[in-house]
Amino acid sequence: MIRDSRLSGVLHLLLHLADHDGPMPSELLAKAMDTNPVVIRRILAGLRERGHVRSEKGHGGGWTLARGLDELTLLDVYEALGRPALLAIGNRSAQPRCLVEQAVNAALDETFAAAEALMLARLKHVTLADLQDDFRARLAALPMPCEKDHPHDH
Repeated sequence: MIRDSRLSGVLHLLLHLADHDGPMPSELLAKAMDTNPVVIRRILAGLRERGHVRSEKGHGGGWTLARGLDELTLLDVYEALGRPALLAIGNRSAQPRCLVEQAVNAALDETFAAAEALMLARLKHVTLADLQDDFRARLAALPMPCEKDHPHDH
């Protein structure tokens, strides 16, 4: 099954930005995410349009958070990504006039809508500050502290 991991990746980027003093260049973010700087710029451009991040050009430039972690919810980030599909499963539509298929799809539509409503409600109540608190607790629980710039394997 193909999964869309953009939300997870962007949240990862934002937490790196939060832990970095000053602007963080696309090249450094790309290295942390094992991708190309162009991909990082494209992803963060959508967040910049929503006012979640800022970018500065030139020497010493890069990306910074434009909002506090306690103000930025997972729903904000999800919406900035264009509200990608939350569920990887869907209805069959090979025989739209088939009454059995219609009954199955109606039941599944109702279930999918309820599941998506629960997921969106949860995303609305989790902030990036919550994620940062969890990350810091995990880091503190390690037997030997990691370097600040490399708190996990990349």
